[in-house]
Amino acid sequence: MHRCLWLGLLIITTCASSIASVELPAPSLRRAVLSERERQLRESLKRAAEYSDLPHLSTRSRCEDTRPPQALTTPDPFLIPGEAGMRVKVSFIIGADGRVRAPLILQSGGPAGDRNVLQTVRTWRYRPATCNGVPTEAEGRIEFSRR
Repeated sequence: MHRCLWLGLLIITTCASSIASVELPAPSLRRAVLSERERQLRESLKRAAEYSDLPHLSTRSRCEDTRPPQALTTPDPFLIPGEAGMRVKVSFIIGADGRVRAPLILQSGGPAGDRNVLQTVRTWRYRPATCNGVPTEAEGRIEFSRR
C-alpha cells in the first residue's frame, strides 16, 4: 500500500516539476508574433485580370457594340502566407447571368491555396458582357500574386 502511494506521489511530483520547467514566451513576444502573422494575412493581393469574348458558332451577327463584364462583388481569396513570389492564375467563364462558371487553375499556388481561390472565385458576381446590348458569356482570367 505504501509502495503504491509512494509511486503515485513520485509520478505527481515529476509531472509537476516538468510542467513548471516549461517556459512560455513573454506576453510581449507573443503579441509581436501575432502582429506579424496578422500583417502577413492582411497583405493585399495584386490582381491582373483580362476578359475576352467566347466565340459562338451558332451566332451569325457581328457585335458592333461590345462591352466587357463589370465586377460587382469580387472579394480577395485567402492565400496562406508562403513564399513572396507565389502566383495563382485562374481562368473562368462569366455566364450571361453574371455568375462564374467552370473556374480552372492555370498556375498552382499549392493545394490549400488553390482550393481557397476556387471557392472564392465561384462566389464572384459580374454584370455580364454584352453584344449589341444582349448579355453574353465571356472568358475571364485573373492572376493573384503576393506583393
